[in-house]
Amino acid sequence: MSNAAAVFARWRVRLGYILAVFVLWFARPTPEYVTIGAAIGLIGLWLRAYAAGYLHKQEKLTVTGPYAYTRNPLYLGSAILALGAGVATRSWISGAILLLYFAVVYSVVMRREEGELLGHHGAAFQAYAAAVPLFLPRITAVRMKGSSAGQFSLAQYKKNHEYQAALGYLLLLIALLILWRLRLR
Repeated sequence: MSNAAAVFARWRVRLGYILAVFVLWFARPTPEYVTIGAAIGLIGLWLRAYAAGYLHKQEKLTVTGPYAYTRNPLYLGSAILALGAGVATRSWISGAILLLYFAVVYSVVMRREEGELLGHHGAAFQAYAAAVPLFLPRITAVRMKGSSAGQFSLAQYKKNHEYQAALGYLLLLIALLILWRLRLR
């Protein structure tokens, strides 16, 4: 990983916290919008959980489950979460901040991770990348030669600490409801 990419990887989460302040500042939530945003977010959380149950970081190239449809199901789930958060804020400014952050940060992150996967898995990753789209999923699953049919593992889900995404999203929704309540006074 280049030095600039390493710095970017470290600061992306910190930048997200700073931007969250602005997202909340411009938010104009109502219980109805928070509920709709929560429903959208549940889809993203489900996809992230499903993908995390297959993902073996740094151990092997994961090409089964949701990874047979898109190379980045975790980030697709994050995009759906961001959409849900944008809806829940009921603010086009907050939504634009979330969209811009996601587009910039995750396009860089996905490309950086592709370089790492290529370095670790070489021709196997090249074949996988040629068959499976980077972000938007295929309609049908791709079966890679030589890959065993992996299956979802709750232990792998826990190992990947994916429950933290659900907790973070829940805290955001609670913060939006508190914000709505405070603005009623």
